[in-house]
Amino acid sequence: MSSPNTNLEKQKTRHAGPLSGMGAGLLFAGVLFVALIGWTVYQGGEPDGAEVQIDGRTGEASVVVTE
Repeated sequence: MSSPNTNLEKQKTRHAGPLSGMGAGLLFAGVLFVALIGWTVYQGGEPDGAEVQIDGRTGEASVVVTE
């Protein structure tokens, strides 16, 4: 049940604002997602506070002495 007389040029101008707002929202969400991934990778370094740490490259265990 669509309208029999549609004016596409008129609809383009009426919907330009909401469509650009949705695009800006998607862009903002994408930037936040990339920032979350970057922060997660940055925080995933060496384990802290473990008495025995395993080197992921060699599999060698090392004992951490904390005084």
